[in-house]
Amino acid sequence: MLANSSLSCTATTMSAVPCALRACRYDHDRLWMPRRRTLFPWIRNVTAIVSASASPVSPDQMTRGSTHLKMYQEVAKSARQKFTQEISFQSKDKDISLARALLYIAAEDEAFVAFNQEVDARSLLNERKNLSVPSHAQEWDNVEQMPLSGKTITGWLGELDMIAKEVEAELVSREIGCDLVEVLDAINLVLFEFRGFKRSSVTDSMCSYLHTFLSTGSGNAILLSIVYIEVCRRLGITIVGSRVGEDFLIWPQTGNPEELFRVTEGHSMFAIVNGKCVEDPRSRASDLTSGSLLGLEIATNRDIIGIALANLIRLHWKRASRSTRGLMLTSPLRHVQTTKELLCSIHNSNVPLLRPQDLRRAIMASERLLILQPHNWSLRRDHGMMLYYNREYGKAVQELSICMAFAPEEEAQVLEPFVEKLHLLRLESSWKSLDHSGQLTVS
Repeated sequence: MLANSSLSCTATTMSAVPCALRACRYDHDRLWMPRRRTLFPWIRNVTAIVSASASPVSPDQMTRGSTHLKMYQEVAKSARQKFTQEISFQSKDKDISLARALLYIAAEDEAFVAFNQEVDARSLLNERKNLSVPSHAQEWDNVEQMPLSGKTITGWLGELDMIAKEVEAELVSREIGCDLVEVLDAINLVLFEFRGFKRSSVTDSMCSYLHTFLSTGSGNAILLSIVYIEVCRRLGITIVGSRVGEDFLIWPQTGNPEELFRVTEGHSMFAIVNGKCVEDPRSRASDLTSGSLLGLEIATNRDIIGIALANLIRLHWKRASRSTRGLMLTSPLRHVQTTKELLCSIHNSNVPLLRPQDLRRAIMASERLLILQPHNWSLRRDHGMMLYYNREYGKAVQELSICMAFAPEEEAQVLEPFVEKLHLLRLESSWKSLDHSGQLTVS
């Protein structure tokens, strides 16, 4: 058994890997420059020489172009559609595949970054007519054929099947029957000893997508829990979970919770599954008993996917705002400027400079989470504020207006003056888009 392999899921996020462009240096972060791995091996040679776009192309801005650009557009669109179908409320929660949903999330994000890299390469070619930029993009008919770190979505689902088969082989070699403690011990042996999986504290988006976790063995805590749940499901063991403080704890579903806390060979079954946090007096998990466990709210599959998406939002936002230390999504709401001050701050470039591709990926994660939680007013507020930072003022006004309909009265009162000023800013932007040179001034 590997009792020191923690499966607890912290709610803190990790900053994202920048786009896989070698010359992408929004904040001169040298840690990412020399040796970072690209998530997109099929365009590895292109990334060594192109620079990042000043403003990334969002999925709905993916216009017609080359075959590769169309391919990335279709893959991103298909991945979002399939994700939406997987988590559809028309489906029973128990029928949702955590692994498949997370792989669709990864496919959309990778298609987005690959699309912007291709745009960068084409822009460079337009600027330097005599420069040859080889393209190694592969072509696929659909998202299911898209390679994610060398394997398709079906391939990564098969990897989880293979892990389950390795556990079965270990049980056969030990001549173990259906003793739950022994089965969990064999699962831990395969995951943490044979496979070398570990929870990583590295602030890296490589640790935040399921396929990269399965390929590298290093990932954040929620992914570790999801892999545990998926492997156990393939073995006929139902694993449930719940958020406890900053941790997400999992345990086998049982009608006799007392057996989860019975100590055998120095550790309880609950500790075998969740690792160090259960025995850490600083963690709320250490106070759990069989009685208090029954009082916890069991997370649904949709809840678990939501936790993974919330981590991605925090991760990409933290990465996007890295050059502006301490910037919060709601910072502009603390002091609502007059319309004139707001317009002047925009025109004078006083709006914080954010890393555009990371900001867009945070927005994409937020869009998916809103599919799961359409009535979550605070999530919609944060989504609207990200659109504001991305200078999509029309969409920001729409989302924040919807948020005000769901938010508590005191929160709506905070949002109302900002939305009014933002609406005027939207009108001013529309005016300029019509090539009017005069500035709209509203006092």
